Amino acid sequence: MQEQNKAAEATEAIENLGEGNAAAADAPQDAHTDILPSLEESLRQAELKAEEHHDAWLRAKAETENMRRRAQEDIAKASKFAAEKFAAAMLPVKDSLEAALATENQTLESLREGVELTLKQLVSAFESASLAEENPLGQKFDPNKHQAIGALESDAEPNTVINVLQKGYLLHERVVRPAMVMVSKAKGQ
Repeated sequence: MQEQNKAAEATEAIENLGEGNAAAADAPQDAHTDILPSLEESLRQAELKAEEHHDAWLRAKAETENMRRRAQEDIAKASKFAAEKFAAAMLPVKDSLEAALATENQTLESLREGVELTLKQLVSAFESASLAEENPLGQKFDPNKHQAIGALESDAEPNTVINVLQKGYLLHERVVRPAMVMVSKAKGQ
């Protein structure tokens, strides 16, 4: 009986070895089967990420386009209504001039006082709009800010402004109207 048991054990061991070999033979297929779902899952994840990035790119592009459109509208409005503040500052000046003309039997003194007050309103409006007066008397001639009408012999250094015929104006350091001036030249030239 012992021999039968040994034979049965040997047969069982051989069968177990066969099953082990079968499992070993199946192992590459299982590994191959395990790899395929992993690759498919990775591809699906990559496609989802690509779709998310494409969606984010489309949204960013749309937002950029909206910002550009809004900026263009703001620029158009700014240029259209650029003079609004200055116009509002000029209205009291106009009102004062109309009031002066509407008043009858004015004395020369009251008319002069009204004109002086109106001039102060005008100067205030210019200051609020950053419009600065350019009165270069005694300064060196600057062709960027001054327009020379003529030259006169003078004791002053040559190319010095000796007479201002019309004041100039600058808006934020940019010439709106150059000052019309007479400049000095050396005697005997």
